[in-house]
Amino acid sequence: MVTLGECARAFWRQPSPPYLLGAVAVVLGLRLAQGSWSWRDVVMMAGLVGVTPFVEWAIHVYMLHARPFTLFGRSLEMLTAREHRAHHEAPGVLDGVLLPVYGVLVFLPMIALVDWALSFPIALVLGGPRLAYATTGVLVSFVILASYEWIHFLIHTPYRPKGRYFRAIWRNHRLHHFKNERYWFGVTSTVGDRVIGTLPDQRSVPRSATARSLQAER
Repeated sequence: MVTLGECARAFWRQPSPPYLLGAVAVVLGLRLAQGSWSWRDVVMMAGLVGVTPFVEWAIHVYMLHARPFTLFGRSLEMLTAREHRAHHEAPGVLDGVLLPVYGVLVFLPMIALVDWALSFPIALVLGGPRLAYATTGVLVSFVILASYEWIHFLIHTPYRPKGRYFRAIWRNHRLHHFKNERYWFGVTSTVGDRVIGTLPDQRSVPRSATARSLQAER
């Protein structure tokens, strides 16, 4: 698997991408039916794209690398953290890269609910047809999730990046997996790491003995 086309075919053979594409198609159809396009749709798109690097960073740190916790004397661990540790242990196993189908079916309505809830305070500022640009927000959010899944999958394939941007995120994600799991949390962008301070010069970072096992996170 060395060409982009081969990687794309491998991606679509995974269980979850058809659900993501189906969700995007359904919401796109709904948005087209609503009409009422305006500058507010552009604002929603720009806002979501702008916050994505920081949301991605926070999810990676606080959900995927969450530490176990004690409840009623029992040590518990978030399912997302346990599955992410399995991903770190075998980063070359493509079947473990994407969200499982049940994860997609959980995340999609959660994303839609958050966008719908945020549309109320946003409507106080933007005015106009709230439901229309709220649907735009859901559509853009679903596209962002699908793009994240594709980029993450591509990084873990044997495909070697040619463009400067993809080379940067490819390199950083490899450093996160194989050098030190405490840095380089961005997947589709380096912006969150740059702003928050988790994008060091890799020459100054010691190699972690737990980058593959995440034992330090247990």
